[in-house]
Amino acid sequence: MNCTPRRLLLFLSAAMLASGIASAAPQSKGPVTYRWVDEQGVVHYGDTVPPQYAAKDREIINGDGVPVGHLDAQKTAEQLAAEEHQRVEMIKQKEHDSFLVTTYTSVKDIEALRDARLEQLRAQQGAAEQYVESLRSRLTALEARALTYRPYSDNANARRMPDDLAENLVRTADELHEQSTSVAARASQEAEMRAQFDADIARYRELHTIHSAP
Repeated sequence: MNCTPRRLLLFLSAAMLASGIASAAPQSKGPVTYRWVDEQGVVHYGDTVPPQYAAKDREIINGDGVPVGHLDAQKTAEQLAAEEHQRVEMIKQKEHDSFLVTTYTSVKDIEALRDARLEQLRAQQGAAEQYVESLRSRLTALEARALTYRPYSDNANARRMPDDLAENLVRTADELHEQSTSVAARASQEAEMRAQFDADIARYRELHTIHSAP
């Protein structure tokens, strides 16, 4: 094959470049090994990691003694559960942030909804309290009737309490207990609702500060 001076020059340049690349590439001097630390803090090297240390942090070292990788320790069930909980909470926060910025146009919108919800809650609380008072009055009247029957009456000729009266007493007492519990729970619900709206307002302002930042 005839080579012109230009072709010969290109051939020699390519050969020199290939030689330089080959000489610059690192050459491994041996098999890959692992490095780990035992309970006493002593560093160990080996082709394989003993089973008792396989779950701990360890490094991969090439034949030149240079670290080329890292294997994290296996995580416990508690650590995995904590990470999953954190992941779920982050998703919830992102969804709530999206709700805030797409639902409200200003802080006043959030405050208006807060005031309406609180007013509605107070109205429900007032109605529930009136119902509890009516139940208490009914129970008082039923108890007064029960005193005229055995075994609560001192009259030796008193009759046995009718079954419907006894059933009404039990039913009214149970309803009074249930409604009183509901009233108490609704009282604390107002503070929780106000705290949630305050948190939403603070987060809304924070998100708009982030979005408006240059």
